[in-house]
Parts: sequence; structure tokens; C-alpha cells
Amino acid sequence: MRSQDQHQRGPKVYALHAPEVECIGKGKARAPYEFGCKVSIATPVTSPKGGQFVLHTKALHGNPFDGHTLGPVVADMEKLTGVEARRIHVDKGYRGHNYPHRFRVWISGQVRRVTASIRSEMKRRAAVEPVIGHVKAEHRMDRNYLKGSVGDRINAVLAAAGYNFGLLLRWLAELLRAIIRAFAETVPAQKIA
Repeated sequence: MRSQDQHQRGPKVYALHAPEVECIGKGKARAPYEFGCKVSIATPVTSPKGGQFVLHTKALHGNPFDGHTLGPVVADMEKLTGVEARRIHVDKGYRGHNYPHRFRVWISGQVRRVTASIRSEMKRRAAVEPVIGHVKAEHRMDRNYLKGSVGDRINAVLAAAGYNFGLLLRWLAELLRAIIRAFAETVPAQKIA
């Protein structure tokens, strides 16, 4: 690490205990860089009653360009769900993507060929940002305690599964409350004298 130069091109070691760590430039004033690996998260564009579930998550090593990750991620998601994606809504980092069906991909801020229904779906695309925030903050995706690249992949999947289980537990609690409420209404109240 001492022999590395600040402006050195090519791979650098940012942490001795985890040499696979990469520097990801976020372009934000508060935190311009993050260290770790990129994680792709996919959610449905619809507004499900149970909450916004995570359909697919994958840790991507080597700091790839966002647009180059779209093709494999959509293929994996379609294989997992068994449903072909009709429309894919992505942020502006996916300009110049490599997805073969170019007319199914809608980039936020796009104006051409946008109908009213697509425009409303593009507004729903912003719903993935809170999901990413919750998965990072509440389900330990912000700090990985597992070792190596395999640990990064496992941590991403477990964090998404934990988020989905939280939604399922919340739904089960609401169902249990409804059953108890319905049962309490059918049982006659007893007089206490």
C-alpha cells in the first residue's frame, strides 16, 4: 500500500484485510466515494399491497459501468420470476446500456415516446430508492462482515431476503390482528358484576 501513488491507474488496494474492495465514485457532495462493491437491486414497477418486494439482487465486482450490468441482471430476474419484463425503468446511470431489447428500457428523464401510462410508471421508479435505503440501513448491506467476493454476494442476497421477510412478517401480523378482531366480534361480551 505504501508504494501506491494517489493518481495511479489500475487496481489499488484500499484495505489490507479485504483486497477485493473497490472505490466507487458516487458524485455526491456529502459522500463522493463509497468503498465496497456495486449491488444491483430490482423491484416491481407496480405498487403491490404487501409492500415493495425485492425481486432480484446481485453483487457486481470490478466496478462495472451500470449500463453494462443491465442485460445480465434482467436475464437473471426473468429466469428467477419466470415472467418476461415488458418495461424496464432505470436511472440516468444506465445510458448506453447493453440490453438487446432497447425499446423496453425507459431511462428517467426521457421525453421521447413516453405515454401517460409510462410516465406514471416512471414516477413509480423512484420507489426503489427508499427500498435501497432500508436494505442498507436496517438489513446490514451498508457494512459487510463476510469475507471475500463470495461474502459480498451472500450478504447482498441475505440483506434482500431479510427485507422481504420483514414485509412478510408485517403482513402476517396484520392478518393475525384481523383474525383476532373478527373472533372478538363474534364472541358475546360477558357481564362483569
